[in-house]
Amino acid sequence: MQNQESAIVFDEERASSYDKRFAKLAPLRDALHLLIRTLLSELPVDAHVLCVGVGTGSELIDLAQTFPHWQFTAVEPAAPMLAICRQRAQECGIASRCTFHQDYLDSLPSAAPFDAATCLLVSHFFLQPEERRDFFRQIASRLRPNGYLVSSVLAADMSADAYQSLLEVWLRMLRSTEMPEEEVEKFRDSYGRDVAILPPQEVELIIASSGFDAPVLFFQTLLIHAWYARRTFAD
Repeated sequence: MQNQESAIVFDEERASSYDKRFAKLAPLRDALHLLIRTLLSELPVDAHVLCVGVGTGSELIDLAQTFPHWQFTAVEPAAPMLAICRQRAQECGIASRCTFHQDYLDSLPSAAPFDAATCLLVSHFFLQPEERRDFFRQIASRLRPNGYLVSSVLAADMSADAYQSLLEVWLRMLRSTEMPEEEVEKFRDSYGRDVAILPPQEVELIIASSGFDAPVLFFQTLLIHAWYARRTFAD
């Protein structure tokens, strides 16, 4: 997993502009966050949540502000992204409830089992299904039995006629952020090459074979799909 490279290299310049670049798409993020808050609202008052590939920390901050006694462990391999996450957490007054780990998940020291884990728009960077399965297994091994996984990815059946239609709408949405056309085309070219776009049913099978119960699709906006699943009791 240490050698896994995402299709986008988040250097300091790109990290610092990330949230601003996609600000016009905030309604999509906010809708997902609303549902995640609802899904996880039954966790214990002192729950410990693992945020894998936390980026600039949007879901961590949203959950921490809603649930003031929860603890968080933020895992992010891109140092510039994690630095922004840490800064935002400090500005929001929640940093004392956060542990920040700059590396991949497999290097995170063992600790008490987590009550839930979030993994948003991360696992599609694993190009091989078995790599993605191993990644989810690592998350499952860190959750207490019946703990929640909340995962979102880009997913679609790229062989279906509907995919091309949906892709064009997706790219139109990216253009609405004033993204340069050459960058929009880079996104198009990366799908299926640098980003593994799998049919939703295949994603569900991978999650279910990684130590979780059958995942439940609870959110979709164009190519973004999100599932929740619970860790099974068997190791």
